[in-house]
Amino acid sequence: MQKKNIIGVDLGGTTIKFAIITREGEILEKWSIPTDISDEGSHIVPSIIRSIKGYMKKNELSATDFLGIGMGSPGTVNKTKGTVIGAYNLNWKTEQPVEEMITGETGIPLSIDNDANVAALGEKWIGAGNNEPDVVFITLGTGVGGGVITNGELVHGAIGAAGEVGHMTVDKHGYKCTCGKQGCLETVASATGIVRVAKDGAVAFEQDTPLKQAILAGDKMNAKIIVDAAKDGDAYGLAVTDEISDYLGLACGNIANLLNPSTIVIGGGVSKAGEFLAERIRKQLAVYAFPTIRESTKIRIAELGNDAGVIGASSLVLTESIHQSNK
Repeated sequence: MQKKNIIGVDLGGTTIKFAIITREGEILEKWSIPTDISDEGSHIVPSIIRSIKGYMKKNELSATDFLGIGMGSPGTVNKTKGTVIGAYNLNWKTEQPVEEMITGETGIPLSIDNDANVAALGEKWIGAGNNEPDVVFITLGTGVGGGVITNGELVHGAIGAAGEVGHMTVDKHGYKCTCGKQGCLETVASATGIVRVAKDGAVAFEQDTPLKQAILAGDKMNAKIIVDAAKDGDAYGLAVTDEISDYLGLACGNIANLLNPSTIVIGGGVSKAGEFLAERIRKQLAVYAFPTIRESTKIRIAELGNDAGVIGASSLVLTESIHQSNK
């Protein structure tokens, strides 16, 4: 049993990532395939099955050679039933019997959870969370997601929707969010939100800077350009980055006050800004967090990059294996 490896699957809107991972979290091999969301996403699970079976055939392996398959998926995941619903970026509008299909075809038991949750597990286990028992993960990408781990366990909540950090209200008079609420963190701290904040504030910013000129000229803009301008000392870039950091500091302060995690890990594409961003969030965390909390909660940048999902997914299998052996 000790020699059995795990198949990690990270299901994304454009790519499905696979990895063969040891029980210690080491990636032995990885590959990916495009995500075909056509026909209401009906090709997605069959393509996952085909890819896993193809790997098994090529390497002359059987179901008994694996401890299990761990998978992270967008949407609301019912861990008990092994189903996913509401993954709109996959075109999955109805409930998908993912576990039934994958285990039925491969013969390998499947453990599944929300993609942000499994990324949180990955960073907690092998990455910036240092395997501490109380870690919160915030991913800043096209949207803002999160995963909460307390006492070493993921927090799922009553319907499996816990950890929706992106929908914390940080400005009740702010932008309308795709969820229907107003002023969600996602509207200002996601990659698209940062661009929106920069574009909307450019005219009113008094100082003339290269970034401001580029925005007003209609140049192509993204979060990296804005943060890079700030790193180069552009006054408007710094003002926008400081505003975003204040929103993130407010969210992190509230999370820290409520949960008292040892570490809040910042991941996703925006986190590539690194310590430049982390330092600003730490500064604002100190403004919003309870005194003893601000001294004990660390802000760290994620370390696993694109591997967080497959590594975290594989840890689902290990957890399940431990639970089964303790029964």
